[in-house]
Amino acid sequence: MAESTLVFIVLGLTLAAFVWGRFRYDLVALAALLGSVMLGLVPGEEAFLGFGHPAVITVAAVLVISRGFERSGVVDVIAEQVLKVGARLFLQLAALTGTVVVLSGFMNNVGALALLLPVAMRLAREHDTSPSLLLMPLAFGSLLGGLTTLIGTPPNIIIASYRGTVTGETFGLFSFTPVGAAVALAGLAFILLLGWRLVPKRAGKASTEAMFDTANYLVELRVGEESKANGLTLRELQQELEETIPVLAVVRDEKRRAGHAFFGTLREGDILLMEAGPDEMKLLEDKAGLRLGKEAEEEETEEEEAKEEEAKEEEAKEEEAEGGESEEKKVQQGGGNRRDHRNETASEGQGKEKKEKEKEQESRSSVDTEGLQLVEAVVRNDSMMVNHTVTQLRLLNQFGLHLVAVARDGGRLKQRLREIRFRPGDVLLLQGGEGELSESLATLGCLPLASRNLTLGQPRMLLVSLGIFAAAIVTILLGLLPAAVALSSAALVSLLVGVLPLREGYQALDGPVIVLLGAMIPVGQALETSGGAALIAEAMLAWGSEWPAVLTLIGLFVLTMMLSDVINNAAAAVLMAPIAVSLAVGFDASVDPFLMAVAVSASCAFLTPIGHQSNTLVMGPGGYRFGDYWRMGLPLEVVVVAVAIPMILLVWPL
Repeated sequence: MAESTLVFIVLGLTLAAFVWGRFRYDLVALAALLGSVMLGLVPGEEAFLGFGHPAVITVAAVLVISRGFERSGVVDVIAEQVLKVGARLFLQLAALTGTVVVLSGFMNNVGALALLLPVAMRLAREHDTSPSLLLMPLAFGSLLGGLTTLIGTPPNIIIASYRGTVTGETFGLFSFTPVGAAVALAGLAFILLLGWRLVPKRAGKASTEAMFDTANYLVELRVGEESKANGLTLRELQQELEETIPVLAVVRDEKRRAGHAFFGTLREGDILLMEAGPDEMKLLEDKAGLRLGKEAEEEETEEEEAKEEEAKEEEAKEEEAEGGESEEKKVQQGGGNRRDHRNETASEGQGKEKKEKEKEQESRSSVDTEGLQLVEAVVRNDSMMVNHTVTQLRLLNQFGLHLVAVARDGGRLKQRLREIRFRPGDVLLLQGGEGELSESLATLGCLPLASRNLTLGQPRMLLVSLGIFAAAIVTILLGLLPAAVALSSAALVSLLVGVLPLREGYQALDGPVIVLLGAMIPVGQALETSGGAALIAEAMLAWGSEWPAVLTLIGLFVLTMMLSDVINNAAAAVLMAPIAVSLAVGFDASVDPFLMAVAVSASCAFLTPIGHQSNTLVMGPGGYRFGDYWRMGLPLEVVVVAVAIPMILLVWPL
């Protein structure tokens, strides 16, 4: 079998796995690399050279520098100004989307979105704005901003490095700016003037209470003398129930202790604050003997009141029997009195039952959650939680976190917590220790959505981080060092001077993206060396042999854009770059416009939530459904094509 055929088979299976989404894209890419080595498409000694490729090193350095900006307070200064825009929706959109466009040009676009996403949620809550109107424009703005510079998005870095292998000279830091800035400005104008009107409005999802309906699920349950829970630890209680119903707090001696920090045994009189619906309530009563109990004094008072009422009823009956009326009247009157009494008793019973229900409902809705350290977080694409359950992850034992509730597509999931397999974009309501939350969420790959505490950082570190980055930019512009070396040096200096602790520097490295790039670069090279890219280019040339080259360029642009809607944009750039060069050779034209078309189109994944991490991150908090994205995304892609193609031909002529 020809090598080109084998390459097509490997790539076909890889694309199918990417679209399927059952396995994470880094694992799929690594499998494609190892399969290519076993089939002889990639020499064994060159299998892992991709991990040392300049594009991979540059992406890693940009991730570290971006985290340094966050740590030093550079972005917080900007976010603080964004929060001052007021209640007008247009100003909110302009401030958020415009800011993320600028930030994404100089830092990782997912990082820029992650920094402003909590700010957008806070704006939505403070001004009673539906977050769905803010978050999709914010996500699309982060993609548009990445187009403007070399370091704005991985496809730009990949295409610049690939041009170096073809022509001996890479694209510069601002080579992408004329085309990218024009597309970003046009896209921003479209979003602000028309695009946001095409986004479906999801009402009432801007707060924890609205999304999770927490008040209707929090209950206070009492441990009685005969309760099975008496003498058990919370962990043993979970095992007894065979269910992950979270205990948010334990009240003992009028002191409340958070559930994640309570390690003693339960005893009679303890009150458990729990997240439980009707089904869980029955389970708690049957298996653990817990109930919506009242204090013993209250129960005794109610019993005494009931006895007094019974005594009054008996006295009324005796008086009725001793009256001097005729037997017939006695019977009639007695029957009437009994009927009246039964009616009164039934009415009193109904009133009492109604009051008890109202009291129970009031106690549920008035439960105080202050100090319980509840936090919302969204599951990222690269999270270790994806396709796993809470039991498999051992959230409480390993990370000290209680899972309280899960929301998907803007609504709370009703199924049992232990049965839920997490997906990218799920919004979780978690409880944990204040000092552990941030580290645990970072390890799990979750983005906290709680209101950011804007810490401006030390002014010295703020200026130092900006100075280090500016020095790297100047070095690149003057041609003193390649981009990979200059940016890596900036990342190293940031770590050495304390802008970013070493541990956070390693956490900043987006492992799945690094593995994806390192694995797919050799596979993309195999597409070229096997002749597969030339075959695809020849087919496209034959199909449009009588058409001008510009139409083929548009076809390449649209094809890459469609591909990036279903697979990672970096993978799309790796696969389409060799085809772009083969097309340029076939037309005897410059490779630059074709490579630039791939760079721009690979970063314009606006039709689906799976094409880019930014789209996935806003899906849960915004309450979006899969089919919501194309409503604004499709006309935005038309705007991108209409602006990008003329600009490419103007700046990089054929």
